Amino acid sequence: MKKLVVIIAAVLFVVAAGSPALAEKPLTPDSLKGATVVDDGFVKANHGKMKVFDVRMKAEYVESHIAGAISVPYEEKSELAVNFDASKDHLDLSKFPSDKNEPVIVYCNGPRCWKSYKAAVLLIKNGHKQVNWYRNEGFPGWKAKGYPVE
Repeated sequence: MKKLVVIIAAVLFVVAAGSPALAEKPLTPDSLKGATVVDDGFVKANHGKMKVFDVRMKAEYVESHIAGAISVPYEEKSELAVNFDASKDHLDLSKFPSDKNEPVIVYCNGPRCWKSYKAAVLLIKNGHKQVNWYRNEGFPGWKAKGYPVE
C-alpha cells in the first residue's frame, strides 16, 4: 500500500510539473525601453488624470477593475518571453488614444502577467510616447490596498 501511495504521488508530481497551467509563470522584465514602470502610488495619484487601460480578459474586467479603467483585452497566444511573436496575439490599438503623446497607463495582474508588458510593447511600437506600465502589483495590489474598484 505504501509503495502504491509513493507511485501515485510521483505520477502526480510529474504531471503537475509538466502542466503549463500548474507551472508558475515567469516574471516579466523589470523595465521596458520606451515605457515608465509605475507603482500603485503613481496610478492612484494620476487616477482620473490619465486614461487607465485594463488588458486582462474581459471576464476579469467584468468581475472587478480599477474604477474608470477602460477594458481592452490582450488576446495572448504567444510565448511568455521578451521576444514574443506579436503576430500570434491581438490587441485593439484603435481603443487607445489617437494622440500618441497622450499618457496612458496599462495594467493586468502584476509581474507574472505578461499582457500589460506585451500591450506596452505594442503601444510603443505603434508610436505612443508616454506609456506607463503598472507592473509591480497590478490589479491584485490595487484592490488589496482598498483603492477604488468597480
